[in-house]
Parts: sequence; structure tokens; C-alpha cells
Amino acid sequence: MVGRAWSLRVRLLLAFILLGLTTTAVVASGSYFQARRVILQQAQDDAAVSLTKQLSKLYPLGQLPPTQEQLDEMAELLSNEGWPAVLQYHEMRTWSNQVSPLLTPELQQAVGGRVVAWQRVSQDGSPVLLVGTQLLLEHPDGRSRPSGLEVYAGRSLLSEQQSIDRLAALAWTAGGLSLVLAVLLALVAAAGVLTPVRELGRAAQRLGEGDLTTRLRVRGADELAEVARTFNGTAQTLERQFIELRRMESDARRFVADVSHELRTPLAAMSAVTDVLDEEVGGLTGDAGRAARLISTETQNLARLVDDLIEVSRFDSGTARLALDDVDVAAALTATLRARGWAGRVRMELPEGIQARLDPRRLDVIVANLVGNAFRHGAEPVSLRLHAEPDWFTVEVADHGPGLDPEVLPHVFERFYKADSARTRSEGSGLGLAIAWENTRLHRHTGQPGSLTAANVSTAANVSIAGNVSIAGNVSTAGSASTAGTVSTGGAVFTLRLPRVAEEPGDGAGR
Repeated sequence: MVGRAWSLRVRLLLAFILLGLTTTAVVASGSYFQARRVILQQAQDDAAVSLTKQLSKLYPLGQLPPTQEQLDEMAELLSNEGWPAVLQYHEMRTWSNQVSPLLTPELQQAVGGRVVAWQRVSQDGSPVLLVGTQLLLEHPDGRSRPSGLEVYAGRSLLSEQQSIDRLAALAWTAGGLSLVLAVLLALVAAAGVLTPVRELGRAAQRLGEGDLTTRLRVRGADELAEVARTFNGTAQTLERQFIELRRMESDARRFVADVSHELRTPLAAMSAVTDVLDEEVGGLTGDAGRAARLISTETQNLARLVDDLIEVSRFDSGTARLALDDVDVAAALTATLRARGWAGRVRMELPEGIQARLDPRRLDVIVANLVGNAFRHGAEPVSLRLHAEPDWFTVEVADHGPGLDPEVLPHVFERFYKADSARTRSEGSGLGLAIAWENTRLHRHTGQPGSLTAANVSTAANVSIAGNVSIAGNVSTAGSASTAGTVSTGGAVFTLRLPRVAEEPGDGAGR
């Protein structure tokens, strides 16, 4: 997954490792240099003390300048642990294969300054400490002056170097162990932090998927525990509000269903009265005739609205079922148009021989809504085309009007939606396309529902609806609407896709 390499676990591990490395480097290097300084300082002090003790053997000094033989004798006297001393008096000096080649001008210059000086040098890869000083002559008045006689002694620092190396190895070993311990602590800390975080992530995912009973186990009293308590409180509030919304929605659906059914009885009486008025309207003139025609029209509209609401309530309650029958699709479409007097106004391309097993009443409702919508909101000519596939068939209803506005496309199948809010209620209730879509979804094949899409012929801006429509007019969509400019006069096209063999009601045809 993207970003997985820099997950919180990895960042924690890297932080602990970096801290461990830094701590190891600081502690190991500090221990090394401190031990090295102490050991070397001790070696230098011991060498200086040893040389001072050896020099006491030369006092009192004989007559200066000494002879070469005297210098050689003094050098032999000062030899220590196989390292002969080197004595120098102005241009006279003794020679030692071990010490003489190692003397540097810097050391000789320091010794000439009347101080005890030392210098560490390397001989065949081994460290050597050189110590030099100048002997002083004491006067009876207590003053001293340089004698000009310089003494240089050397000693090997190999044992000290080995001790330093052992300390360094021990320090780095301890540092490595501390690094391993830091990694283990990082893993433990990461597990302690990330386990609640992962649980929170999984719980949030379940909550987002609709499982409002999801809760987190609260551990301890730290910040993570507070987050868990906050999450539980939020989930509890959401669950309570969701239950209340479901109750209100159920009440609203039941109210609509009850009102729709209760209206049927008075509507039946009103329809009987309007039938009588329709027979007598020809003899009525003036305001009486207009009133009779208005009552008849509005009664018919109210009856259609009640029928639509009852149909919607069946969809919402999940009681809508298919009454499957073998149908000649072209003949069924032609019958729909003839029943409404549209056969002469619609351009039909209906190839014969396309058989399907579906609910003919619902097919009639779908096509009637689509064609009626084209007449009301589009422009003639309206066309009806039928295309067959092995398992599905499609019906296209197109008009030559201005088409659908890009802002309208995502909402055309929503309940009570009207593209023009200024339209009068007599132009439609806003339920026709929603009912057509619901009827389309009832027809399934191998678990896949039918589809109903809307588009503009010129822009091919499609909208596909796949979700649940509530009585409040909400709809979940899984399509998109997009255009690239002004909609031309190509008109709108609605494409219906239904299975040629729909599933039986007991096999999941219902919702």
C-alpha cells in the first residue's frame, strides 16, 4: 500500500533506532576517549616519575662538558626495561637504535625550554612514549641554571594500547546491546501504541460501513483510553440518532401509506362524480364548464399521485414483487404507446422476435413514464428504439428538446425532484422517473439489477443511479454527470436495460 513503508510502526522503530545509535555513539566514544586519556596520562606520569628517579643517579654532576665516554656511561646507567636512554650535550650525544630515530625536533625544542616534555610516536605500528628533560645545576645561593645536558628516555605503550582497545571493544559491545534493547523497547512501545490505533481504525471502518453497535475496549487512563471513550460516546450518539431517524422515517412512510390508502375511498366517490360531470360538461357553459373540467383534471391528477405514493410505499416497505410473464417486448412497447394515444407521435424502431420474461405491468409503467417525460419536457419528434443482447435488452427513449441541464442530471431519478422549481404541480408530481427507476431495479438477472440512465445526446453526460431512495426524496447515486460546454439541442436520451429472463420473486427479485 502507498505510504506503508513510512507507517507509524516504522517511524517509531526508526526513532528508537536513531536514539539508540546516537546514545551508543555518544556513550561509547565518550567512554573511549575518557579511558584513553586517563590511561595515557597515567603512563606519562609514570614515565616522568621513573625518569626523575633515574636521573637522581647522575647527581651530583661531574665536570662539564662531559666526555663521550662519560655520556655513554650515564646512558647505560639510565637504561630501563630494555630501552636505553639517550643523552645529548650540545653537539655530543649517545645513540640508541630504539630511541634516537624517534626523537623529533618538536620534542628537542620543548626540552630545550627547561621543561619535562613527552611525545607519543609510532614505531613499526606500535605506540611509544618519549620523555625528555634537561638537567639543572644547583648554585650555593639556591638558584639553578640549565646544564645543557639533555636526557631522553622511551617506553612502549603497547600494553596501554591493548587496554584501550579492550575498553573500546567493551564500550561498543555495550552500545550494540543497548541498540538491540532500544529496538526491542521500540517494538514493545509500537505494539502498545499501534494496537489501540489499529483497533480504532477497524472500529471506525465498521462504523463507516453502518455497524453503529461498534465499540472500543477502554484500557487504562491515558490519552489513547480517552480517545477510545470519545469514540464510544460518538458511536453511541450516532446509534441513538440513527435509531430515531429510522423511527421517524418509518413513521413518515407509514403515514404516507396510510394517507394514500385512506384517500382511495373519497377519491373513488370523487371519480364517480367527475365521470358524471365529464358526461355533462358539454352542456355547461361559462364558469360552470371551466370548473367542471378543472375538477375532473385535478381529480385525475390526485388519483395518479395517490397511486404513485402507494407504489412508492411498497418499494420502501420491500413488499414490491414481480409478476413475471413471457412477453414479446416489441408488442408490449407498441401496446403501451397505443393505450395512451402516442403511437402516431413516436418514431419506433422495434425489431420483432425479442422475447423476455419480465413483469409486463412494470415495463408499461417504465416506458410510459419515460415517453411521457419526453413529451412534457422535451420536444418532438420522440423516438423509441429497441436493441437486443444475449441476456439483456435495451430501450432508448430520446427527444429533440434542449436536453438536460448538467446540474439536473445527477438528480433526475430522485423523488419529487423538478428541474424547474417554478413548474406547476399539474405538470407532474416528481415521482414518475423515481418509480420507473425502482421498477427497473426490481428486474434482476444473476443478482445484477436492471439499469436506467439519463444522458444528453450531444454531450453524452451520463448519470447512473444505484442506491436506495427514501420517502424524503434522498437517493444514493453511483454515477456521474459531466459536460464540456453548453448543452446543444440534441435532446435527452433515457436508456433502459432489462434482463431477458428476470429472476423469480423468490430468488431475490424483490428489494
